[in-house]
Amino acid sequence: MIQEYISLLAAAIAFGVTALLGRSVIPWLHKLKYGQTIKDIGPRWHEKKQGTPTMGGIMFISGITAALIVCLPIYRHLQSSGQIASYYETQAYWIKMVAGIIVSLLFGAVGFLDDYIKVVKKQNEGLTPSQKMILMILIAGAYLISLAMLGDATITTIPFLGDVDVHFFFYPISLIMIVGFVNAVNLTDGIDGLCSSVTFFTAIVFMMIAGMRHMFGMNIFCAAVAGGCIGFLVWNFFPAKVFMGDTGSLFLGGLFCVMAYGVNMPILIPLVGIIYLCEAGSVMLQVAYFKLTHGKRIFKMSPIHHHFEMCGWSEVKIVWSFSLVTLIGGVIAVALAFFV
Repeated sequence: MIQEYISLLAAAIAFGVTALLGRSVIPWLHKLKYGQTIKDIGPRWHEKKQGTPTMGGIMFISGITAALIVCLPIYRHLQSSGQIASYYETQAYWIKMVAGIIVSLLFGAVGFLDDYIKVVKKQNEGLTPSQKMILMILIAGAYLISLAMLGDATITTIPFLGDVDVHFFFYPISLIMIVGFVNAVNLTDGIDGLCSSVTFFTAIVFMMIAGMRHMFGMNIFCAAVAGGCIGFLVWNFFPAKVFMGDTGSLFLGGLFCVMAYGVNMPILIPLVGIIYLCEAGSVMLQVAYFKLTHGKRIFKMSPIHHHFEMCGWSEVKIVWSFSLVTLIGGVIAVALAFFV
């Protein structure tokens, strides 16, 4: 029970710090004129969002980090003193968790650099795609190297099969998966409240799986992510008073992958992150089909949330619908996690 209270504390701190920061960060971003420049290729009605402060991701980055700084040492102390029994949380497990926090912050730093260039130049460019990709590959690669140094990195848990050693294939597959899904989370941040809402449900799913597997440190980690997302939604739900920017979306992308690897079940990433997969997949399909047919399109606009906007769906309806799909995928993932 103690660990459950610590998880609640982590969620409360992340929520409180994130929500309260909105009262000072948003006016500060307004003062600095760090407003979002709306892409010309986006839906025309998004033009009214021009000037809405961006880089708001620093709010939940601060909230989640504060929660982890406070709660993980408390839990670690109780664990080491024998007040909480845990069979999985070895020294390597804790190092792995710290590495996950660091890699998420590094992804957020790449996003911050991209946002900073955008707001200074007042245009939707920033880092070039190749620059951003190289940086993300380096960060993901460093994370995988840290896992390799801890030993047994290539052993992953698969439903119905248990712990399976996938040997060398773990590294290239993981590199592609991490970079791909961090980008996919970034693409999901296109309408008010969408990325925050979807990521909230992914955090709840991994929190439940961590609890089932008696990985209570990871349970606390996920609770903090969930609390930070809800705290940000106070300001980001339609109509948004602030956007997270790449600062926030790349940070959340890193967290999403780290949660999956933290519970040692990265195989569940496509299922829990089904919306992220659909968002990235819609872009790839649209581009490929456009080139093959010399100008024809599958969707009215991509990523796919814009397609539904063009079909007349409100932003709120899209957020609730995509969240429901995430929840369904998450329920299936939790059910599969029983069979390990």
